[in-house]
Amino acid sequence: MVCHYYHLVASVGARFSMGKPSVLRAEHSMAPDLSSDRSVIRRESSSPFRRRDLVFVVNPRGANGRTGKEWKKLLPYLQSRLGSDCNICESLTSGPSHAMDITREAIREGADAVIAVGGDGTLHEVVNGFFWDGKPVANQNTEAVHSTAFGLIPLGTGSDFARTFGWKNDPHEAIERIARGVRSRIDIGVISREGEGSHYFINVADIHLSAKAGYYASGYKKFGNLCYVIGALQAFIGHSNQDLRIKVNEGEWQTYSQVTALCIGNAKYFGGGMKITPNADPHSGSFEVVILQDFKWYDFILKLHKLYNGTHLSVNNVTSRIVYTIEVEEISGSGSIFIQSDGEHLGFLPRKLCVLPAAIEMIC
Repeated sequence: MVCHYYHLVASVGARFSMGKPSVLRAEHSMAPDLSSDRSVIRRESSSPFRRRDLVFVVNPRGANGRTGKEWKKLLPYLQSRLGSDCNICESLTSGPSHAMDITREAIREGADAVIAVGGDGTLHEVVNGFFWDGKPVANQNTEAVHSTAFGLIPLGTGSDFARTFGWKNDPHEAIERIARGVRSRIDIGVISREGEGSHYFINVADIHLSAKAGYYASGYKKFGNLCYVIGALQAFIGHSNQDLRIKVNEGEWQTYSQVTALCIGNAKYFGGGMKITPNADPHSGSFEVVILQDFKWYDFILKLHKLYNGTHLSVNNVTSRIVYTIEVEEISGSGSIFIQSDGEHLGFLPRKLCVLPAAIEMIC
């Protein structure tokens, strides 16, 4: 049995040696209950085939610490299922944006895959780690014959992104997908604003009430998926629908009156299982945009079931269209209309969103 330990420095990312069993561990881990058992030890394989190098990015504090606890329980099965064919590199994040640093360094060092372990927050950071300064991150070895894919093991409260593919919140099923190693190229959304860097999303970006609700919901994570309903009710306090200027596919500006929420879907679900953009497909090379206009607080109560089952497109004041680019500006000039992507608060309008077709590979 051979065990090699490599330390990950939070401020500069990770470096690990490929082609042999190894373990990455995050220095300054924020999960003291895991400090005594964070390593994965694997046996050398006698297989003549090249071992795959898999980097598992774990936020041990995700879902109020449940992610770290569930990951610790999952490690023995992961080791027994993948350890004979793969180099398993575990990396625990120590703070915001750390998963991006880990992902970028893993790609540069030639990892076969970076696996987000947890919910959509960790997945969002891993996806953003595939890009740097507006460009895809590349393997430092220009002669490499493989690219780095991303994967997902839903833990904690699970993943809205996973629902689009019909994946259950079952980590053992996710490990089987990783073992099979089937890949598919999927689209990524990019969000930009003049004078700022680009930001990427894989699931759903949304504007105004739903984004404000997501901002408030982050304070109620201890209630699980109910946090989104609580956040929406809180967001309605003092809320007013707003007129927005929208430009689609580089066309003419149009005014949409009394917009309650605007959702741009690369995938179908957000908010703990709401099928908000039911026609979105991350293999399509386009977004589905759904606009809710002139909704009152009681409309959400009465029509909540339609939002969850994806039948709201037939409701009055709900419109849907397929786009490749969309620009959104507020008219009032208040600077207070929220935007978020994959549940992460980004700030306020204006913003431009574009689809990047088949941008990265996903283990599916």
